Amino acid sequence: MRVLGVIPARLGSTRLPNKPLQLLAGAPLVTRVVARVRELGLVDELVVATDSEVVAEVVRATGGYAVLTRPEHESGTDRVAEVAARNEFRGYDIIANVQGDEPFLSRDALAGALGRVAAGDPIGTVAAPLAAHEAGEPSRVKVVTDAAGRALYFSRAPIPAWRSSAEPPARLWWQHLGVYAYTPAALARWATLAPTALEQAERLEQLRPLAHSMTIGVARLEWPAEPGIDTPEDLRRAEARWPRQEEAR
Repeated sequence: MRVLGVIPARLGSTRLPNKPLQLLAGAPLVTRVVARVRELGLVDELVVATDSEVVAEVVRATGGYAVLTRPEHESGTDRVAEVAARNEFRGYDIIANVQGDEPFLSRDALAGALGRVAAGDPIGTVAAPLAAHEAGEPSRVKVVTDAAGRALYFSRAPIPAWRSSAEPPARLWWQHLGVYAYTPAALARWATLAPTALEQAERLEQLRPLAHSMTIGVARLEWPAEPGIDTPEDLRRAEARWPRQEEAR
């Protein structure tokens, strides 16, 4: 199967202004993500989709491929869908969306999302075990699934809620990671759907297809994942982890 990889990179993030251009170990975050996805070797073509000429120039200056998209998109998936609909990017079997704040993305994570689509799900994504003390952090998006690994709901709240005074069991909470895979048809349909109240309340784009009865398959990783970079504190943590991460590769 031929896979198109797209990294949506919006300049106007509210929680971390100018996020794609924030420096991580001396390089713009968006270029760190591009380098990581290339290193994984799971996509046939990789493009950054951005609303900013500045971001596009930074990507191109480091040998990456970037295209400009409309600025009014509600979500990263809407931006990915615009790119995938262009004639130059048609003919792929799966489109992978790696959010532009995932410099620590693992091969298992991207392979897991792609694997769910290859196995028949229209949309695939990934979750990793989340420690109890992190479950209450709004920047750590939680997901609950059915027995077949299909998403039931995503939330910034700690779902499920643990109501007992006893110690919660291991792997009660699962953190959603910023990677998706779609069939071209599912991606095109997602982009035609109107934003929903749940999506806008949680600021989570994946609640839109769920509200419209689309299936999202969730691959589970065996080990906790390095979180994406969503806030200034996340960036500080990533900066502190970077030398250790590089040595581990």
